[in-house]
Amino acid sequence: MKKNKIFVACDSTNILKIKKIIKETQKKKIQVGYKFGLEFLNSKSGRSFLTKLKNKIIFADLKIHDIPNTCVSTIRAIKDLKINYLTIHISSGLEALKACKKISGKMKLIGVTTLTSFNNKSLKEIGYNKNVDQLVSHQVKLAKKANLDAIVCSAHEVKIVKKFFKKEIITPGIRFDTKTDDQKRVVTPKQAYKNGSDWLVIGRPITKGNIRKNVQTLIDHLGQ
Repeated sequence: MKKNKIFVACDSTNILKIKKIIKETQKKKIQVGYKFGLEFLNSKSGRSFLTKLKNKIIFADLKIHDIPNTCVSTIRAIKDLKINYLTIHISSGLEALKACKKISGKMKLIGVTTLTSFNNKSLKEIGYNKNVDQLVSHQVKLAKKANLDAIVCSAHEVKIVKKFFKKEIITPGIRFDTKTDDQKRVVTPKQAYKNGSDWLVIGRPITKGNIRKNVQTLIDHLGQ
C-alpha cells in the first residue's frame, strides 16, 4: 500500500521543540519529512542543527527570490546541508530558475507559485491583473520550461497544475477543520490527496498541543 507523504513544518527556533517534533512524528503508516523555513534557518543554532540531522527528508523552505546570480550563490552556500527539497519563487524569472536548476545537483528544486495567504482580492492589492487560477497556470508553465522538480501550490489549484506539470506537487494550507489561521486557501488532508497532491505540508495542526495525538488524528482522518 502506498504511504501518504507529509512534511511537518518545524516553525520554531527552539531546538528542544524541534527534536520533540521529530521524535514524536515517526510513524510507519505515513512517510514523514521535515520542513524548515527562514525562521529556523536564520536562527543561531538552526544551521548547525541541520548539519547534524541524519537520515531524514529535509525540505528547506527558503523561497529564494532574487536576481539569477544571487539565487545561484545561495544554493551553493547551502550545499553542505544535504537538503532534499528547496523552494524558489517562480516569479524570480525563467533565467534564475534555469540557472538554479543547472547547479542544484541531487537537491530537488521546488517552484513556489502563489502563496496560500493570498486570494484574488490580495493579489489585486499588489498589482496583479490575473486571478489566482490564471496566475498559477502561468507560473506552472514557466516551472515546466525550467525543468523544476516539484511545485508548491494550494490544493485548490492542484487540478490546474496537473494539466501542465507531471512531477511532484507539494501542498501547504492543510487544516483538519475550518480554522484557517493566516491562510486563505485551505483544505483537509483527505481532500488534498483526492485533488492529486503528492506531499502535504502540515504545521500547527500537528505541532501544536499533543503531537502524537495529532499525528494519530491525521492517520484516522485518512482512514489508514
